[in-house]
Amino acid sequence: MLATEKPRPTQELTVIRRRPTLLAALTLIATAALTLSACGSDDSPGEGKDEIAGAATGSSTPTESPVASKSPEPDRPKIELPADLSYTFDWPKTGDKDKDAVLTDGEQSVKAVDLAIVHQDPLDKAYLYYYEGEAAASTQEFIQAYVKENARVTGAYRFYDATVNIRGEDSASLVYCEDQGKAYDMYLKPKKIDKTPVTKNSYVLYNTQLSKNDKGVWVVQKMLSQRGSDKCRP
Repeated sequence: MLATEKPRPTQELTVIRRRPTLLAALTLIATAALTLSACGSDDSPGEGKDEIAGAATGSSTPTESPVASKSPEPDRPKIELPADLSYTFDWPKTGDKDKDAVLTDGEQSVKAVDLAIVHQDPLDKAYLYYYEGEAAASTQEFIQAYVKENARVTGAYRFYDATVNIRGEDSASLVYCEDQGKAYDMYLKPKKIDKTPVTKNSYVLYNTQLSKNDKGVWVVQKMLSQRGSDKCRP
């Protein structure tokens, strides 16, 4: 069986990503308690506005073309998942370009891990695009556990109550909840879905630490999670 309380890769808690029953051994490693004071808090967006180069100088020297100065969009990996997997991200755009970029890359990082599980590849390029350092190492172990059990994920996942805090130019945190009530493990040979009942442990609180790399992508560096959090339970 896959573990009773299966997590997503984390720093100290080896990931409590899924509710199904795979990764029992990995779950036992996750004994540290987690207190997330960041949930529900938010930094106020900066009020400063960029000045237009040369606007107040009276200089006749042409300014740099916006097209020439704009960084090219990073070539993100294409993530195509099976039809039996669905995701709902109930975290509306904030209107702040940096916070919205964190939310967008956060969504892709979630799906990229599942893509690696579907591919049965612990070194799948898509998730390595969005995870670095400790988060990448624990994620690799998480995916490897599915490969060993010849299983993958199926069902519907819902993510909600997201809070983004920007810390400087290239550091941020993303705290959010996950509802795993309709998410399951699926063994591949023979094909069998392990359906488990909804309990308080179906609701998970995550705290991720991200950094913006030289491509302008917000990558996950560390992740902590708390299963059965009162902050996420309905």
